[in-house]
Amino acid sequence: MADVQAPHTRYRAIVADSARWDGFAFRPGDVVISTPPKSGTTWTQMLCALLIFDGPVFPAPLGDLSPWLDMCIRPLAEVTAALAAQTHRRFIKTHTPLDGLPLHPAVTYLVVGRDPRDVAISWEHHAANMDFARFLQLRAAAVGNEDLGDLPERRIPSEDPVERFRTFVDDETLGGSPTLASVLHHLDTAWQHRHDPNVALFHYADFTADLAGELRRLAGVLGIPCPAERARELAAEASLARMRERSADDAPNARRGTWKDVHAFFRSGGSGEWRERLSAADLTAYEQRVAQLVGPDLARWAHAGRFASGVDPER
Repeated sequence: MADVQAPHTRYRAIVADSARWDGFAFRPGDVVISTPPKSGTTWTQMLCALLIFDGPVFPAPLGDLSPWLDMCIRPLAEVTAALAAQTHRRFIKTHTPLDGLPLHPAVTYLVVGRDPRDVAISWEHHAANMDFARFLQLRAAAVGNEDLGDLPERRIPSEDPVERFRTFVDDETLGGSPTLASVLHHLDTAWQHRHDPNVALFHYADFTADLAGELRRLAGVLGIPCPAERARELAAEASLARMRERSADDAPNARRGTWKDVHAFFRSGGSGEWRERLSAADLTAYEQRVAQLVGPDLARWAHAGRFASGVDPER
């Protein structure tokens, strides 16, 4: 499939480089799962897998079926060769916003939002569980680490949880570790395409509220028949508890040693943990920053999803 639109923004950090998408050979029917980090990426990959394979029995671990193409711990040629060898409908993970991806009318783009305050807290646990030395070892073998000096410096988090959140709010960085600006920018790139027939927006809060219903909506987007009863059966296989049981197969890079505890990838922390650390003044500053970054409809949907906010991206 020839390129229709080349990427015009390059997102490059220690973990990933969006330039790895340049020249990728898409197929009609491909699915690209484009999410800010810690926004339900693996959840969405699981939902796609359950629909594509019509059940929880997969031919390979989830991360192999749905690789993060732009992550720099595997040689690009190895990743693209594995995708080229797949005969099932392909579904590919990325944390690159839509303005950094080739956009093709025959490819479906799924973008998933989550309350950015929950993203901030979840990222802290994610980063603490990451074996960074092992990651650098894999990166060196895959692409070399000679370029590290050219990349944005890795941020060392404050010991103070309130200061960590304030940094998340104020940081302008759009690549690497998530910031409020990067999360909302990512969602905004999808918001601008929300009426395109091949772009669909989902939300972590909506998955939590009605997973079977959202699974059926996803099935409709992908053109896969899925009656209500079957959706309920499949949704049970995508519960947090079930994915934790299968973490050796379902967690990203589970077999590459990048996690200190692979089971901890599917942590049980719920939404709203940020309330325990933020003052009224911090929340006011946060809301003011949100208003500077995006419009009110996107802000409401980004924080609550379509059920709770009443904002439906499709309308």
